[in-house]
Amino acid sequence: MSRYYITTPIYYVNDRPHIGHIYTTAVTDTLARYHRLVGDKVFFLTGTDEHATKVLDSATEHGMTALEWADRNAAAFRDTFERLGFSHDDFVRTTEQRHKERVRHYVKQLIESGDVYLGEYEGWYDAGQEEYVPEAKAKESDYKSPINGKALVRKKEKNYFFRLSRYGDELQALLEDGSRFEVRPKARSNEVLGRIREGLNDVPMSRTGAGDWGIKVPGDDEHTIYVWIDALFNYLSIMDTEGRRAFWPPSVQFIAKDILWFHAVIWPALLLALRKLPGNEWIELPRLLYCHSFWIREGQKMSKSLGNFVDLEEIDRYVETFGLDGLRFFLASDGPLGTTDSDFSLERFIEVYNSELANTLGNCLSRVVSMTHSYFGGKLPEKGPRVPNTEEYDGTAQRCLSTYRRAFERSDLSAAAAAAMDLVKAVDSYIARTSPFKLAKDEEQRPVVGSILYNSAEALRIAAVMLLPLIPERAGELLRRLGCGTYGEALADGGSGDFEEWTKWGLLEAGTQIVKGAALFPRMDKKRTLTRFGVGEPAPEEAKSKSKPQPKAEPEPPEEIGIEQFFETQLKVGLVQAAEKLPKSSKLLKLTVDVGEDSPRTIVAGLAKAYTPEDLVGRQVVVVANLKPAKLMGVESQGMVLAASLDGKPVILRPIDTVPPGTQVR
Repeated sequence: MSRYYITTPIYYVNDRPHIGHIYTTAVTDTLARYHRLVGDKVFFLTGTDEHATKVLDSATEHGMTALEWADRNAAAFRDTFERLGFSHDDFVRTTEQRHKERVRHYVKQLIESGDVYLGEYEGWYDAGQEEYVPEAKAKESDYKSPINGKALVRKKEKNYFFRLSRYGDELQALLEDGSRFEVRPKARSNEVLGRIREGLNDVPMSRTGAGDWGIKVPGDDEHTIYVWIDALFNYLSIMDTEGRRAFWPPSVQFIAKDILWFHAVIWPALLLALRKLPGNEWIELPRLLYCHSFWIREGQKMSKSLGNFVDLEEIDRYVETFGLDGLRFFLASDGPLGTTDSDFSLERFIEVYNSELANTLGNCLSRVVSMTHSYFGGKLPEKGPRVPNTEEYDGTAQRCLSTYRRAFERSDLSAAAAAAMDLVKAVDSYIARTSPFKLAKDEEQRPVVGSILYNSAEALRIAAVMLLPLIPERAGELLRRLGCGTYGEALADGGSGDFEEWTKWGLLEAGTQIVKGAALFPRMDKKRTLTRFGVGEPAPEEAKSKSKPQPKAEPEPPEEIGIEQFFETQLKVGLVQAAEKLPKSSKLLKLTVDVGEDSPRTIVAGLAKAYTPEDLVGRQVVVVANLKPAKLMGVESQGMVLAASLDGKPVILRPIDTVPPGTQVR
């Protein structure tokens, strides 16, 4: 039995969980379940990163203390992960005493060793990411954050620094070798190596002015340990106990590509610095760092400002509609584990669900169960004579199992899912070739029909075991229907076991009761499902019902506001100087608007369905001038044009008389 330690990154608590958090945790959970299934002793860690400045800012905006805000959102993460059935062994919060004490211990060791020292730093700072950006990278991004597009800030401050520059050669050698510390996919490793070869600078690891929010530098209460250093240590702090050190080092750590540098360079360098100190010889580097890409929508990065964000409410709708295992299977089989982003599309979701789960797995089980009840009274028949002109099933199963094991060992969930489904598809193909429903008409052929159904049920049983890490609840139900309830339930609950034994051919016993039941995965009507999610035209039945007169509900009166609140919105008259359509959008126009300032503003407005660009040039409009800039389809919009909505189409509001651009509306 091997020990297997696997982690997610820990997640910021400045808001509730979204698809990015759930995807990474689902992937990690699937790997943890697989390793339990094959008999490894697994420790799976996840949690929340709470000492960020943005957490403090969000708390202030909501009239709460930082800890109150962190408590609320950490609870949302815990509840969500529990509701989604994730099988983590511990949930770390960086505000917990057990974490803070160990972080101070590690930093104290590094200060005493000389790997951390007090100095002064000046550079470009990304406030949203809470990180300094190298000059070359800042210039390349036009001195804007590559993550949120906001302007970088020039900062100068005294910091404690970590001597990252000491470890460049050693890190380069480790990554080039890959046997002690590996980054995947290979393209991500090459990306990191390219930057390391340019030379590493020492990095600040403390900040001032954070008040009591954070972990103080040992011996210097003016300095708070930088949130990223604090967060990285969580993987070690929670395992630095007598009972858990045996799990170290991490077998695999899953992260997203936006935090690659911290995890692939600063994190291993910190471990190298600690490892050379007396008593820390056990602190080895993680074996594997796996860096996945992003979920996107319609070719665009997800963001709240674009309105294409998959939030917790939408995820709940997917679970309600397709089931938890439907969501898990889609994330595993279609997710962005490689170097390219994946499109989170409802149409694609329906396609994968219907094709793989409803049509292939569900229908295959239904056929085998149905024929067993029709021809043998629901009892599994004995395996009789060899079926002519067919390959023995145990060979097919072994090939699929071999592909499946190799896929999981390289963390390729899509290939692992495909291998399990290939075995199910082989059953469908086998039934189509042998036609047991025809042979059953001849009483003399009943033993051959028995062999066909036994082989089919046994292949489905092995496929169900293979699918347990991916769809634990439904795979467990499949095993129950095939008469394997006892060990099927144990496996579905995440119990460790002997995978080799459970996937041997011939474990099903003749005479076992095969259980009928509702569809394992009910097929989804595409049009109706799209309509339910507010996409596409209503299905005929729904359209018909919607055409019936419905009593109108009395609208609730809007909440009244004071005149002071109204004047917080700054409205100005603007003159449209230029307008053009935005590529890949049917409703957005990019406007250049003079609002009486030194330079015109760029405003992205959803007016294209009512106005052409030519209609708008030279027109006066009313602009919300103090709205926070937001990126829409990759363009920063610096305000909003006011429009009424008439039957869903925008109607621009403008002054009756011409007034100078910049005139305030009051």
